[in-house]
Amino acid sequence: MRFFTTLGILFYAAVIIVIGIGLIVFSLNLLLPQDISNMISFALESQHSRIVIGLSGALLILISFSFAQLILGKFQREKTIAFTTSSGQVTISLSAVEDLIRRLAGVIAEVKELRPNVVANKKGIIVDMKVVLRSEANIPELTSRLQDITKSKIQEVLGLEEQIIIRIHVAKIAHDEKDNRKKKESDKDNPAIPFSGYGRL
Repeated sequence: MRFFTTLGILFYAAVIIVIGIGLIVFSLNLLLPQDISNMISFALESQHSRIVIGLSGALLILISFSFAQLILGKFQREKTIAFTTSSGQVTISLSAVEDLIRRLAGVIAEVKELRPNVVANKKGIIVDMKVVLRSEANIPELTSRLQDITKSKIQEVLGLEEQIIIRIHVAKIAHDEKDNRKKKESDKDNPAIPFSGYGRL
């Protein structure tokens, strides 16, 4: 499959390069309109050349269609997780897995916000998470616990035995609003005494 993908990319690159060279030649007036008409007339004079041109066009359409189908099929496979049960094939949208992971933000108190991105490929399931933590969070302990909980939740719900790679990026460490509110309330209860720092002379 990778060979055909590489072949298709090289083919499209060659076609685009030829078109680019042709546009440059026309812009520099290196070919006169008479030369172009002579080439077209020469190509259409022989029946064999017309057959070759027709087959080339059909081959170009076939390769383009196959390559587009290959890319779209690969894109579709990367958007879903597929497995087979005794009754048939099951596909799960990666957005559904992301919603499942997003709910973990309500389970772990230290996590204020969680934005997951799930990708499925040959290596397994890769979960990239951007998290916003509360100020009191112990980052090494929390991220390790979040990775374990996420991995076990995916395995429990989906029943998959594939490798699950979880990468966490701490985007922000936010201040807890409760702590700020308590601090403001304590400041109100214990107002600062003016000139308290001055002693008697």
